[in-house]
Amino acid sequence: QVQLVESGGGSVQAGGSLRLSCVVSGRPFSGYAMGWFRQAPGMERVFVGAITWAGGTTYYADSVKGRFTISRDNAKNQLYLQMNSLKPEDTAVYYCAAPPLGARRATMEASGYDYWGQGTQVTVSS
Repeated sequence: QVQLVESGGGSVQAGGSLRLSCVVSGRPFSGYAMGWFRQAPGMERVFVGAITWAGGTTYYADSVKGRFTISRDNAKNQLYLQMNSLKPEDTAVYYCAAPPLGARRATMEASGYDYWGQGTQVTVSS
């Protein structure tokens, strides 16, 4: 059974930092790009960032570029999202996502991911 489990969410004040983690089990992790998305109340799920299978290339939404950093540890099957200089508009449920088996390229489209975690809440107060 494939499982993606996020952790590390919480409540912080604007300007603060959080580090999200996502552990993947039940499917190959290395060799596949991974993504982070977020969904605010009443809004669609949107792309936050993605990382190639070896971690050599990362992609970010303009709204988080320069503040968020994606990394991965293939030996531990873990994906990370370091979030700095948080803003109230970053408040959302954050999801990690894995593509279908055989689809190895990073994508910014939610439709490009078949496996999702349960999400972790991030709340940023002003």
